[in-house]
Amino acid sequence: MFSDSEKTARLILADGTEFVGKSIGKEGTTIGEIVFNTSMTGYLETLTDASYFGQIVVQTFPLVGNYGINIKDYEGKKPWVNGYIVKNLCETPSNTENEENLNSWLLKNEVVGIKGLDTRKLTKKIRENGVLNGAITTENIKNKEEFLEEIKNFKIKDAIKITSTKAIEEIDSSCEGAKDLKICVFDFGIKKSIVENIKKRFKKVFVLPYNATKSDIEKIKPDGIVLSNGPGDPEDNKDVIENLKEIEKLNIPIFGICMGHQLLALCNGFKTEKLKYGHRGANQPVLDLDINKIKITSQNHGYCVVSSSVKEDIARVSHINVNDKTCEGLQYLKIPAFSVQFHPEASAGPKDTNFLFDRFLELVEKNKRK
Repeated sequence: MFSDSEKTARLILADGTEFVGKSIGKEGTTIGEIVFNTSMTGYLETLTDASYFGQIVVQTFPLVGNYGINIKDYEGKKPWVNGYIVKNLCETPSNTENEENLNSWLLKNEVVGIKGLDTRKLTKKIRENGVLNGAITTENIKNKEEFLEEIKNFKIKDAIKITSTKAIEEIDSSCEGAKDLKICVFDFGIKKSIVENIKKRFKKVFVLPYNATKSDIEKIKPDGIVLSNGPGDPEDNKDVIENLKEIEKLNIPIFGICMGHQLLALCNGFKTEKLKYGHRGANQPVLDLDINKIKITSQNHGYCVVSSSVKEDIARVSHINVNDKTCEGLQYLKIPAFSVQFHPEASAGPKDTNFLFDRFLELVEKNKRK
């Protein structure tokens, strides 16, 4: 299965469990939060999605890398994962648009990874015990107890601050059919596909840093606001939550996605909690309560809004996860705003909920006519 020249790597979990495999990408040691993704495609989108900041991703699909690397599939400017775990890695991809194989790309981008271990067993362990910290290493660990303590103490910090843009970026859309409207998009670790979907519908797009204020919004005078996806614990972002409380008072239409959904909920006094092992993959069923239909969605999150904390005079739950009944969407009642936990841009993933960008456009146009 492996050649003699391949270097041995180990995955060490915080509880002391070890898996042995072979090194892929960069040799060395990396520590992170171990999470699994159930998508069968879209590995490059996963690797470059800032929502995975600080995490070591396990691909549950057994063969990864079969269509190689194509830069147009990037969702961020670089890979954000702390490490990568696969069962089998394809070294000779078959794709006319392939630019290089996944292993060489991981090496070039200094991503530490491991292949050849039992990813099914690992995934079952996470499902049964919850998310665990872990480390991938090709090195000889001299003091196992000290290393395990370091793994246990790992915490994702300043995730949104690190992944967000540092300055306001103004984008003029050249898309046919885009409406002559201005949209501000908060970058909490935004996926490129969210911006692309907004550009299809709006002529002028302003991508803002995570800590943009009410004053910044008032200077631009947008017709709508989008709150993007992003990594980490939403409750860590106290300054962002306080800013959103003030921005909400402007009564500008708001569309929250993933982290944006959670932050908007927190600024309205609702609660969030960490899920046992999160929702990550392109096959997550969500029930739209307004039309009583199920949509298959793309998701990537480890936290959710607590449904019982949603105040009935402020918002109502509009979507729920079919598997665990957690909140997947909110419709606000006193402000022109709605939000979803899943990814309507779905890159990679099903396009079942892409129409939500059109719903946002309708909300913006309706508000503009008032």
